[in-house]
Amino acid sequence: MTEIRAARREEIDEVMALWREAAAEPGVPDEPAAVAALIDRDAESLLVAVDGDQLVGAIVAAWDGWRGSMYRLAVLPAHRRAGVGLELVNAAEDLLRSRGARRIQALVYETDVRARAFWEAAGYVLDERLVRYVRDG
Repeated sequence: MTEIRAARREEIDEVMALWREAAAEPGVPDEPAAVAALIDRDAESLLVAVDGDQLVGAIVAAWDGWRGSMYRLAVLPAHRRAGVGLELVNAAEDLLRSRGARRIQALVYETDVRARAFWEAAGYVLDERLVRYVRDG
């Protein structure tokens, strides 16, 4: 049975390794210090799936007071297609709704066909009206 819970500070390196192994390679600002800051600011925002003593999945569920956002969903290849991703999404949705989110969005790379198929199967609809702009640093 997979347990879904908030990540702990001492698991940061394991989360980073999970993202790499799950081919969700960390990028800006996904580095240990940024993950630590997220956990320190909002301990529940980084949810992990644990099977025994192994982290097998993770998702960030961010609430900005206006809407909920989910990103960095990753599941180890050996644990995919077993419902872990959907369990993480359901837990993230429950958390965000409990904080007042009436709309929840999932951020996914346009070129990630596998991720896009997952989110569509989970009941999310592509909103082609939006384009994302970013500035690093």
